[in-house]
Amino acid sequence: MNARPDFGSVHESTNLLREVIQLSDDFERSLARELTVNQTDLQAMEHLIQYGPSSPTELARALGISTAASTVVIDRLTKVGHVTRERHPTDRRAVSVVPARESVARAFQHLMPMIMGIDAVIRDYTQEEQDVITDYLRKVVHVYRGSIPSGAGPAGMPGERSPDA
Repeated sequence: MNARPDFGSVHESTNLLREVIQLSDDFERSLARELTVNQTDLQAMEHLIQYGPSSPTELARALGISTAASTVVIDRLTKVGHVTRERHPTDRRAVSVVPARESVARAFQHLMPMIMGIDAVIRDYTQEEQDVITDYLRKVVHVYRGSIPSGAGPAGMPGERSPDA
């Protein structure tokens, strides 16, 4: 008996979306290699770039790892110059993890050509076609979100990943 499901009957767009997801994973691995970090460290950098400085506890929650593991991640990122630990501006006891400008610029040097290339593709379509594509993607996002059990996101699983995962 073949345990592998038959995806031959799904719409071509569904297969292409699966390929986009795989290529996105491949791109992230490539970016991690370029920045000389592992996947967890890259996720930490992505969080800091997107949301700005965070406390080690906030970073742990965002990554779904323990605070002890987040300390290891921060130590590794500090060692290679991707982040710094700075005193919190209003709470002298607290520490903020701040992404290094040079690292952010280096990450964007690799990200922006891909982002702008994807953005250029959508602009090849009429506004009506763009609206249909956007509606489709919005519904796909909704299906993905609905497929994740509540509380199973990274914030709901502290300590699930090892610090060097």
